[in-house]
Amino acid sequence: MSPAPSSFNSRRSHTGAVNDAVAAVLAGAAEVSGWQEDLYRDLHSHPELSHQEHRTAGKAADRLTTAGFEVISGVGGTGVVGVLRNGDGPSVLLRADMDALPLTEDTGLAYTSTNDGVAHACGHDMHVTCLLGAAQLMADSRQQWSGTLIALFQPAEETINGAAGMVSDGLATRIPKVDIALGQHVTPLPAGHLAATAGPAFASADSIKITLYGRGGHASMPQTTIDPVVLAAAVVMRLQTIVAREIDPADTAVLTVGSILAGTKANIIPDTAEIQINIRSYSETVRTALLDAIRRIVTAECQASNCPREPDFVYFEHAPLTDNDADVTEKVTGAFTGHFGDAVMVPAPKVMGSEDFSDIANGVGAPYCYWLFGGTDPAAFAAAFAAGTVTSDIPSNHNPRFAPVIQPTLNTGTAALVAAAMAWLGKDARPNHDR
Repeated sequence: MSPAPSSFNSRRSHTGAVNDAVAAVLAGAAEVSGWQEDLYRDLHSHPELSHQEHRTAGKAADRLTTAGFEVISGVGGTGVVGVLRNGDGPSVLLRADMDALPLTEDTGLAYTSTNDGVAHACGHDMHVTCLLGAAQLMADSRQQWSGTLIALFQPAEETINGAAGMVSDGLATRIPKVDIALGQHVTPLPAGHLAATAGPAFASADSIKITLYGRGGHASMPQTTIDPVVLAAAVVMRLQTIVAREIDPADTAVLTVGSILAGTKANIIPDTAEIQINIRSYSETVRTALLDAIRRIVTAECQASNCPREPDFVYFEHAPLTDNDADVTEKVTGAFTGHFGDAVMVPAPKVMGSEDFSDIANGVGAPYCYWLFGGTDPAAFAAAFAAGTVTSDIPSNHNPRFAPVIQPTLNTGTAALVAAAMAWLGKDARPNHDR
């Protein structure tokens, strides 16, 4: 068992009784972190792809049951929800995602993935372990809070349909009414640090598959063909003008052509070409402008090439905007500052990555806050920062070498969930609460 880091010390806050209550809940953190570290190594070495998280879901359900939660399994497939009722008060939902990525791990860790071609390269194993630890600590300290705690373990975040699946499976009717929804994501920030921002925090994202129709033929007779490869090249180049020339420079937008598929042989001009596009933005106005411009440009290029038919557009993997509620975020960051001090970054840098956490929050009708916590060895991060090599030397999420240091990452993520939940559930968080 590793000793509890300083972030778990029962330090008295100068900002009020709520922070004292947080410290009281975290007094048992050293004992909890022992089994957490073992569980984390186990989950990391047994990653499961989206909608296949059966083992992980079983581990979560077992831990919640042991802690005294009412457990609801099989929500949206492999989703698990634990409900702990502890008297009158608000209902707070804490969410963790469970799925891994289809890539081969290259960390060299003793507890590396044992599933070929599958790896926890986005830290969802850390998310699960932090939430289970926070759930146990809250269950062991019921005298410090009142209300209802909901611990939700979501499948298939990586395919951006796990949250929607849980909502479609009647999540809102299967759990108590949710007043506040909270969640977090581990990042390459230095371990022990947190970051949060009000408003847009994670971008919306859309993926589009477009089929371009030409007329195939022999490479020696191009005059008899309509070459979809040349058309695809023209489309790709023209698409690059959308962000540069159609989007206000004050707005943020990304357009990426991630795939071009066409042809089978050097001397055959194919009938069709396929391109796949991904766009990201922080507002519905910019998103709509991107989508409209893509359709206009692709259609016009096809007309210019005299294509025999209109292009086909297939839209998939829509990720909603993560737009943190200002009041909720202020309360969360206040709780963080009270416990972690100057290890909290406010506002956090906006992230162009995407999440489906807001589908859970919106699906249960609750305002929300979603924050970041660091997972990089602080000394390694400091050295890379000093050398100006953070982007090249510090592996990011989805990199085969991404591997958060177990501590203080695990304890920080656990403490963050407790502190955030206690901002509403702590008895002293509600001045008029009968005590």
